[in-house]
Order: sequence, then structure tokens, then C-alpha cells
Amino acid sequence: MADTQTPEGNDAAGAGTDAAPRFRLAIQYIKDLSFENPNAPRSLIASAQNRPNIAVTVNVGAQPLGDNNFEVELKLSASAKHEETTTFLCELSYAGVFMLENFPQEQVQPFLLIEGPRQIFPFARRIISDATRDGGFPPLMLDPIDFVQLYQAEQQRRSQPQ
Repeated sequence: MADTQTPEGNDAAGAGTDAAPRFRLAIQYIKDLSFENPNAPRSLIASAQNRPNIAVTVNVGAQPLGDNNFEVELKLSASAKHEETTTFLCELSYAGVFMLENFPQEQVQPFLLIEGPRQIFPFARRIISDATRDGGFPPLMLDPIDFVQLYQAEQQRRSQPQ
């Protein structure tokens, strides 16, 4: 007797209906990582005595790779300064390849620029933490990022006249 189940375990009779959108994070990787400690050991001594001012920037981008595959790239930059002297600079470009199936076209970009970075951020956060710790400083634990707000702010910025 023939099996009526598809490999995914769905009933073959329902195969003609629209499938729900699905995604999978296929791979993730460091594209570029840089840590600079230009004034060591003075910067390490100064950091032990006074907490540096830390500035963090976040950028997100996505590009198609073909066959419903997209690369999402999360760029994080953290710089620390004592007065005008750079204590450290850490820059990370971390990416993931997402496979999207059955996504309506209007949902692809918001998904890639919100859910994509949300999925890979914890791994990028750990890398920044490890790099700053290995550079001789306390680990820099980045605060969670609201990628919905970041996406909405960028959409609003783009809709305003130059």
C-alpha cells in the first residue's frame, strides 16, 4: 500500500494549498573582525581607574544570493575613549544566510532587516564581548537592540525629502 505522506509529514491531499512562509538560518559567519588597542598599555591602566566613554553604532544590510537565499549582514562598531584618547576600537561584520520559502514579496525586506539581525545578534554580541575581554578590558556586553525600531527609523528617514 502506498504512503500518502510527503517527506515533510504533510498529508498529500493538502499539497495544493498555499504553504505558510518558512525561513531557515543556513549558515552564519564572521565577515570581518578588527580590534585595535592603539594606546596599550596606558589605555589599560587608564580604563582600570576610570570608565571610558563607549559609543556603539549598528548597521544592517541584506542582499539576495539567488534561489530564495539572502545574506543579512550586521555591522557593529564600538569605540571607547578617555577624554580625547582612543582606548579601543572594535568593529565586527557578522552575517547569516537565510533561506526563505513562500514569503510574500512585501514581507521579504522587513523580515531580512528585522528578524535576520535579531537571529544573529546574540552571536555577534558574544564575539564583541570576547574581543574586548581578550584585548585586556572588561567584556563589553552590548544591550539588546530593537531591530523593529531601527527598521522603522530608517524607513522614516528614507521617506523624508533630502
